[in-house]
Amino acid sequence: MKDLVEYLARALVDEPDAVEVESFEDEDGTVVYELHVAERDVGKVIGRGGRTVNALRTVVRAAASGEGRRVLIDVID
Repeated sequence: MKDLVEYLARALVDEPDAVEVESFEDEDGTVVYELHVAERDVGKVIGRGGRTVNALRTVVRAAASGEGRRVLIDVID
């Protein structure tokens, strides 16, 4: 799942080498992915009105539903 988040984020940004994904599990079993991108690419990942990041979250949630897991994505600049 982490690879999916990284792959999708790299396709969106101008500096794909700056993309990093950290993951940890919350106390309720939710897997949280922190997406780190270059400062100038934050707007591209979030998109107008948050549409791009919401689409990214939807794709990852759909992929995680097959595993029966809850997933969150946070964009960190």
